[in-house]
Amino acid sequence: MNHLIPADIPTPAILIDVGILDRNIERMAESMRSRGISLRPHVKTHKTLEIAAKQLAAGATGLTVATIGEAEVFADGGASDMFIAYPLWVDARQAERLRALADECRIAVGVDSVEGATAMGRQLGSAGSRIEVLVEVDSGHHRSGVLPDEVVDVAKAAADSGLNVAGIFTFPGHSYKPGMPSGAAGNENEALAQAARELTAAGFAIRTISGGSTPTALIGGETAATELRPGVYVFGDAQQLELERCIWEDIALSVAATVVSRHEARGGNVRRVVVDAGSKILGSDRPDWATGYGRLPEYPDARITALSEHHATVVWPDSEELPALGSRVRVIPNHVCLAMNLVDEVHAVQDGAVVDRWKVAARGRNS
Repeated sequence: MNHLIPADIPTPAILIDVGILDRNIERMAESMRSRGISLRPHVKTHKTLEIAAKQLAAGATGLTVATIGEAEVFADGGASDMFIAYPLWVDARQAERLRALADECRIAVGVDSVEGATAMGRQLGSAGSRIEVLVEVDSGHHRSGVLPDEVVDVAKAAADSGLNVAGIFTFPGHSYKPGMPSGAAGNENEALAQAARELTAAGFAIRTISGGSTPTALIGGETAATELRPGVYVFGDAQQLELERCIWEDIALSVAATVVSRHEARGGNVRRVVVDAGSKILGSDRPDWATGYGRLPEYPDARITALSEHHATVVWPDSEELPALGSRVRVIPNHVCLAMNLVDEVHAVQDGAVVDRWKVAARGRNS
């Protein structure tokens, strides 16, 4: 369906369907409103000021970022309330940057160790009381975070170091596996509830209980969380599609690509085409359960079986005619967060026409 790709766009290029984007933003915002939960979307997914502005206008109470650098970009863009959802190890330079951020906006940061809390307090000095700290809890992803019965030690170290302990957070990242979202949502609720009880019993006033991921955010039912931090929901991607957390019509981001090579099945080779969107725009993320390195919405039975830097090899179904050389197709990346960090700008499209170009303002701000 080449008419979906404006003719004046060179390939490869990222396209954002504005109508689908707006619908995704509003659906998540309405879900959170109906449940009485604050929405603090993770903007590391899109890294653009324009999309963040749409999320805030739809009712988000603030933004989530992954790094101090991302926070600086969005603060410069006018954001007034941010959480760096990461267990920071703060040195003197980072402390200086955090103090500057605290002069511009409300800022909260993560911590998951006594040592990290002590170092942060020492480096921030008197500014520590102006920056909120959330203790990270491991709710089953087993990446960073302490177990729920370990949060008090970290919180006490933070308070003793002059930091403003505001609550707890977790990331149920084990929801990114088939059949796991509902179970991970339950694990998240249990871990947050236990950690909150532990801190309350120790005398801490809990203001924020933060959780959420895109696979779990729209799952209803009980939650201890006061806010959720999904990110990928704005775009959708091939992972969310194969996890059955979105449908084709929910996917707002695609990569426009050109067919540069085509081959019928001869000499032991598979029937395939090659397009000009490789790992340098799609990203190379492929979970062991994924069926390929991305999907083609107009050809749902095709599979990207190999990526090079500038090639994607697409095994073509026998039921479909091979596309002609020079024809253009859309590719859905497995993981949109990686794709957005690989380009300087994206094309906002509506009804087959480019309506704007958005700079990926926080691209590469990894520290």
